Amino acid sequence: MKRLRAALTSLLVIVAVALCLRLGYGWDYVQHRPHRALGVIPFLFEPGNIAASLVNGKGFSSPFRVDTGPTAWLTPVYPLLLAGIFRLFGLYTFQSFTAAAVLNILFSTCTCVPIYYAGRRIGGIRVAVIATWLWAVFPNAIKLPVEAMWDTSLAALLAACILWATLAVDESRRLTDWCAYGLLWGFALMTNPTLLSLLPFLLGWLVYRSRLYWHATLAAGMIVLCCTPWTIRNYQVFHRFVPLRSVVPLTVWLGNHDQSSGAWVGRLHPITNTEERAKYIELGEIAYMQDKQQEALQFMKDHPWDELRACWYRFVVIWTGGSAHPLDDFGRVLLFNVLISIGALAGVVVLFRARSPYAFPLAVFPIVFPCAYYLTLASARYRHPMDPVLLLLAAVAVGAVMAKVRIDTGSRASTTSESR
Repeated sequence: MKRLRAALTSLLVIVAVALCLRLGYGWDYVQHRPHRALGVIPFLFEPGNIAASLVNGKGFSSPFRVDTGPTAWLTPVYPLLLAGIFRLFGLYTFQSFTAAAVLNILFSTCTCVPIYYAGRRIGGIRVAVIATWLWAVFPNAIKLPVEAMWDTSLAALLAACILWATLAVDESRRLTDWCAYGLLWGFALMTNPTLLSLLPFLLGWLVYRSRLYWHATLAAGMIVLCCTPWTIRNYQVFHRFVPLRSVVPLTVWLGNHDQSSGAWVGRLHPITNTEERAKYIELGEIAYMQDKQQEALQFMKDHPWDELRACWYRFVVIWTGGSAHPLDDFGRVLLFNVLISIGALAGVVVLFRARSPYAFPLAVFPIVFPCAYYLTLASARYRHPMDPVLLLLAAVAVGAVMAKVRIDTGSRASTTSESR
């Protein structure tokens, strides 16, 4: 019994199980699909197209499979990783798909580590183990590394590392730790800029707690330093200030116009819509984005009730893990997505009621991070970077329930013993 308990609470065992589940799903996935199709179709989106452009010597450009010139559609980290895979294993090959999927699987598996150590700091070994096991068997974390050739799994790993690092830096006065914290943030923003919404809250919490203003300034400087080369490149190419990526106005328009229902409208995206792509090529990336921004803002101003309905639709999609109709999809979403969302809310309540010093940085993720998606587009892939923290919060709630049950059981046992 002791050996079983030791195994179940071992981080190494949990990591091994997580890896096996992801590799097993990947193996099953490729067995039911043509290898030639897998070598091409998953890469026919913006990251793969930009990576192909890099391999073909055309630079960071052309997100739509046709030569459209330089782009700031995405930040550079993940397209560069895919470009490296293409160089090693060939352009649009099954071997490249396998390598990219395995890399995503490794990112997802490694996320167990920051979840475990953040959980141990927040609520002890019980919370750490529960949260890490939840991540190991979390369906979205098993499926997305294989199905999405995007930065999704890497962004989830980086978000979990940011939380872990935030809690650790809170107890450090060493400048090197704060510099490393800034470098982590810089790399994360060059991977998935949506994480930027969390930065002022987490860094502000550290400043409030530590009063180490010089340390925080140095960390912020490291973040700026990491992002500056990309911003300079964008200014040289577009002659405009584009600090991270240019695509935000398009995502706002896709979710807010007269043909939008609040869901993903793929048929209007320039990657599939020839008219929109022609307009993008004619105007250029920056002017096209400005045009879409004006259209979206005008629609939001003229149709406030439609906008509210669309925001509610996206809210439901985010918190059910991808379903806008949770009652219809009840069996699919109940076990992990809906319950994890409820558990995360309960975890926030538990932390604030216990006056935990970590309540604020954990609550920031579910409160702040999805706000951008309520206004634009929503899917399980977009939510995934905050999933590790949702599982941590759910583990906090489960741990609190277990502790209460244990106390109540002990109290009843003591009462029974005294009565005898």
